[in-house]
Amino acid sequence: MSQHHQPGYGAPQQPVWGPPPPKKTSPGKIVGFGCLGVFALFVVITVIGAIVGGGDSGGSGSDGKDVSAGKTEKSAPAVASSAPAAAPKAETEPEAATSVAAETASLPDLRGKGLQSAQDQAQAAGFFYLTSHDALGRGRFQAFDRNWKVCSQSPAAGEHPTDAEIDFGAVKLEESCPAQDAGPVKEAGATMPDFVGKSVKVARQALDSGTSITVDDASGDDRLIIVESNWKVCTQTPAAGAALDGQPVGFTAVKFEESC
Repeated sequence: MSQHHQPGYGAPQQPVWGPPPPKKTSPGKIVGFGCLGVFALFVVITVIGAIVGGGDSGGSGSDGKDVSAGKTEKSAPAVASSAPAAAPKAETEPEAATSVAAETASLPDLRGKGLQSAQDQAQAAGFFYLTSHDALGRGRFQAFDRNWKVCSQSPAAGEHPTDAEIDFGAVKLEESCPAQDAGPVKEAGATMPDFVGKSVKVARQALDSGTSITVDDASGDDRLIIVESNWKVCTQTPAAGAALDGQPVGFTAVKFEESC
């Protein structure tokens, strides 16, 4: 006998196995918890801000006025009062200058000694500013001191400051000392000196470096004049005493062992 379902009733449903459906939450509850979380976060931020702000020395006072500037002005020490006064420089310098005395020593008579030995003995006595020149006035260099002997010295033997310059006039060992030392080469200046009998090298050194100079062999053999310290002046143009104003200068010369 078939069964008839009554109108409005469907077929009986089979149970569905699976996870239970989620619980529905009331919207009012969600809004309430959200507001509470925001308020709690605001309180935490406010507390942290108060703690951090309390450590700032530049905060405001209880009456809302800024007191940081006033505190700084009262606590800052005066820099100018703590610095010691500098001693006047002018008062100390004269004392240092007058307290240093020039050192002196005894310079021996070194004439007749070999140039190298004379220099060694001068240094042993405390003199170290040494120079030398050709006593014959030929302008030769004392390249090998042991090949030269001392004819004169300046200053003479005696007590002198140790920083004094000692100048030795010297000739080669095989030569004789002159009756009068020719001395170091002197600049000609604005007047033509008398170079007759002096070496061509000395004449060239005495004249201005820009002077035009010609030198001819006075013997007529037209020899080349290479080592000018070995040649002596026989004639000169312009003559001694003439004004020097850039004009060319001419010499004739022969070797020292020859006659003009």
